[in-house]
Amino acid sequence: MQIRVGFEITYTAAQPTPMVIMLSIHPSRYADVVGTERILTEPDVPIGLYRDGFGNVCGRLVAPGGGVTFRGNALVRDSGLPDLVNPAAQQLPVEQLPDDMLLYLMPSRYCETDKLTDIAWSLFGNSQPGWARVQAITDFVHHHVTFGYQHAHHMKSAHDVYESRTGVCRDFAHLALTFCRCMGIPARYCTGYLGDIGVPPDPAPMDFSGWFEVYLSGQWYTFDARHNTPRIGRILMATGRDAADVALTTSFGRMTLAKFVVVTDEVVAA
Repeated sequence: MQIRVGFEITYTAAQPTPMVIMLSIHPSRYADVVGTERILTEPDVPIGLYRDGFGNVCGRLVAPGGGVTFRGNALVRDSGLPDLVNPAAQQLPVEQLPDDMLLYLMPSRYCETDKLTDIAWSLFGNSQPGWARVQAITDFVHHHVTFGYQHAHHMKSAHDVYESRTGVCRDFAHLALTFCRCMGIPARYCTGYLGDIGVPPDPAPMDFSGWFEVYLSGQWYTFDARHNTPRIGRILMATGRDAADVALTTSFGRMTLAKFVVVTDEVVAA
């Protein structure tokens, strides 16, 4: 199958403002892009590309006084298969983990393992290590947290989500991946496109989404505590320790979001 993805994001600014953007499809999906992914600005300003420490594609620019609009579009091939499920995937002892996985056991900006370790062990200490433990965590967060865009707040941490029991997709991911880290399972935050493909249309769609991945049996597996079901058509944009590492845009000065439109649609053959 093929999926058309795109966005239009507008910011206003009183004066020229440096920015970092993370709006490109992740390099792991480059082979699936049909033709070329295009990201344009209005007015036209140069964007310098670089890779961050997690391998994500980032762009540097200076938005002019008045503001800037970003428009992107790409056509992406996809298997059409749902997220991989492997109940046999095993949890590795911490002492056997590769060095570069230890980072994903540590606390981070939104994922306070120190505040949630005792809670995690009280809830999941009797679960079977490995896939079953991650699924138990995902099930718990899915039922513990109520979704609603009115609950979004850029300062909300995993511990805040556990206590308030409300949040948006990134909050579900933060709480679940923090519990995984507390239980010795490397976990990272993911952001990307996720349209309503293979599921009933959402009356309030938001095709940028956050989910998480865990490291089991030597590879990364996708989990989604908000939806808690394997989904079709995820298109990864960035990974990191938590949402602080994968912000779509970061401005070094005052800017106001004026427009935010995202599209993710399956292309149906004529």
